Amino acid sequence: MSREHDLESMRQARLAAADRDELLTTQWECTFVFTAPDGWPSGVVMNFLYVDDRLWLTAVEGRAHVVALATEPRVSVVVSSAGTVLRGRKMVALRGIATVHRDRAVLDHWLEVLARGWQPERYAEFHRLLDTSRRVVIEVADLRVSASHDHRKIRSRDPGR
Repeated sequence: MSREHDLESMRQARLAAADRDELLTTQWECTFVFTAPDGWPSGVVMNFLYVDDRLWLTAVEGRAHVVALATEPRVSVVVSSAGTVLRGRKMVALRGIATVHRDRAVLDHWLEVLARGWQPERYAEFHRLLDTSRRVVIEVADLRVSASHDHRKIRSRDPGR
């Protein structure tokens, strides 16, 4: 197999399940892709936590992505290893169904979990910052991998990069 074929096919570079889980539990920033009300795909960079095979995010009521989820809950989420301690470039694109939670009990639980996950040293202060009257929590479930990449598996590259 030629190097050219390696780079065109990329089948050999798919991210293994264990590496995908490591990426999702190490990284906390993603690109959240949704369908805007005008029908165009759109995306925002958001923080997330991966817990129990679901992604958990938070936003403010009225933001474009929150509004869009009311009519189209299908989303994609793209996560890369950029900025993490993980070796090699890795990425995964996931498809899932988003649910916007506004219930106080759900907010109380997940805002605490998110604050502890993102800012463990000062979670109480961060929790207060997150806990606003228009805050919602977004759950993305039924996750399916639509694309993935582990740069270490490409023979033509240095496996440590």
